[in-house]
Amino acid sequence: MRCTNCGKNIEAEDNWVEFSCPKCGKTKIVRCEKCKKLENTYKCADCGFVGP
Repeated sequence: MRCTNCGKNIEAEDNWVEFSCPKCGKTKIVRCEKCKKLENTYKCADCGFVGP
């Protein structure tokens, strides 16, 4: 599994999150600890929603 933002492999990480797109609910968004901490934006591949 990889971070949606930076592409980092997060399988060995402890502090990451996975959730469905808040707008369409179709795409799974995965964020590593660093991207969460820096509040890097992510973009849904299905609907184009951009979130923090």
